[in-house]
Amino acid sequence: MLEELNIHNYALIDRVNIKFDSAFNILSGETGAGKSILVGALGLLIGKKADPGAIRNGASEILVSALINIEKNDDARQWLQSRGIEDEEGTIILRRVVKENGRGSIYVQSAPIPRADLEELAALIFDMHGQHENQSLLKASNHRRLLDRYGRTEADALDFNRSFLKLTELRDRFNSLVTSERERLRDMEILEHAIKEIDDSQIYAGEEETLEKEHKILVNHEQLFRLVEQSYSALSESRGGALSSLRVAKSNLEEISGIDSGLSAMNNRLQDAFYEIEDLADGLRQYKSSVQFDSSRLQICEERLSLIHHLKKKYGDTIEEVLEYRRKAQDQLESIQNWEEDKQHLKQEIQEIEKRIRQLATTLSQKRKTAGSELQSRVEEELKQLGMPKVRFKVEIAEKKNEEGKIVYTPWGIDEIEFLISPNLGEPFRMMRKIASGGEISRIMLALKTVLADSDNIGALIFDEVDAGIGGEVAISVGEKLKQLSKNKQVLCITHLATIAARADHHLKVEKAAEKGRTFTRVTAIKGAKRVEEISRMLSGEKEDDLSLQHAEELLKRYGSL
Repeated sequence: MLEELNIHNYALIDRVNIKFDSAFNILSGETGAGKSILVGALGLLIGKKADPGAIRNGASEILVSALINIEKNDDARQWLQSRGIEDEEGTIILRRVVKENGRGSIYVQSAPIPRADLEELAALIFDMHGQHENQSLLKASNHRRLLDRYGRTEADALDFNRSFLKLTELRDRFNSLVTSERERLRDMEILEHAIKEIDDSQIYAGEEETLEKEHKILVNHEQLFRLVEQSYSALSESRGGALSSLRVAKSNLEEISGIDSGLSAMNNRLQDAFYEIEDLADGLRQYKSSVQFDSSRLQICEERLSLIHHLKKKYGDTIEEVLEYRRKAQDQLESIQNWEEDKQHLKQEIQEIEKRIRQLATTLSQKRKTAGSELQSRVEEELKQLGMPKVRFKVEIAEKKNEEGKIVYTPWGIDEIEFLISPNLGEPFRMMRKIASGGEISRIMLALKTVLADSDNIGALIFDEVDAGIGGEVAISVGEKLKQLSKNKQVLCITHLATIAARADHHLKVEKAAEKGRTFTRVTAIKGAKRVEEISRMLSGEKEDDLSLQHAEELLKRYGSL
């Protein structure tokens, strides 16, 4: 329900704060006082397009915010939870800003949301009814929901919907599995070839690095042998070799250290160097004798490297990636080879859920038809009491079929559901949105809401022009229905009729005032004498006429509102 509304810089409104009652709220005021401005501001909160031209002269933006209680509205709470938005002890704040350039921002709590989301959320909280309003009653897509709520078939519809979505998922899996035979065989051939090619190569992790090292040695064999030979000759004890000279120096330093012991450490160092170089020379000798050039081995290395490069080009940037490709290819191949078994399993599962869906759809459709027939009678009875005795209401439930005449299963059953109206005797039934009169639409919605009061989660109903073109006994009936409806819903009603206004639990007066050369629209909660005066004005146009004041007081007493 709407607890509080704040409007800033909207048309003639500078700043107003309006608090609402949880039951029957009436807004009244003289023509041109600004009641339609309030409707426009509320329209912004239900997601209607913004008009920058409504910004108050001298201001740069419109700000409309509302404090809304959703404690008993499970649909709204689930919507918020699905988007990670938390309410605060069952209440939320909606806020919308409209800038001069037509842009603006919308927030639920502190979370920004797009206008489409605001429309979606507001549809779960409010129903606004008035001439040319794009309200839920006019949308055939909502009629199925309303009928299911009335007939207590929401759980059946949800059960069907879950089964339908499961069937859709299974069919998608089946269709992706059952590709053409040619495509399946081609995929198998490609995978088998890749696996065989990689297996036949017998490559292993690290092989490429080993081969590249060996290949470098083989390609540079002559230079390697020459450098090793030269290095060995330079170190050996042959004529001119380093060891030959070092041996002479070592022998001399041994004799010198015998004379001067201070050179013993140097002698030891030379000894160590000699033996180290001797060991190096021996190592080079052994390496020289072991190095052999094998032209066939060079060819093998080059062929292996070429094969590895070929496999890498096709299956991965490294040998490890090539081997991983082979593992995945094997898994895919086994999956394809097992496709027939999977296909049969899926086919059986699909047949079982199709059978279940047919049963659910048939049962659901029968329940809807029973509920639809009852809803028709009850709505028509309510319409008679609301001054529309010749209006016929119809819940049209037809099986959805394709061009071949076969039943089409939709996410919510096999039924196409729409509320139709025949506004005058002898006229055919027409879609609700074809009815032009806002007053008619409001009364039809009032009749529906009266019947659906116990099954509809929407907490706030806003009626504009519900009294259009009515008076006398019909007006009294409309007032009774609104009062009755307000026992389960919050009702906000803009009215010109005293017989309706007198029943309100909370009366708000809309009026214009001038101050410092500017005109302002103000909204004031009225009680006692002020309310008697306003009801009197609604009766006769004069708030101080003795007869109308007396009549006003009697009305308020009669309806227990004084």
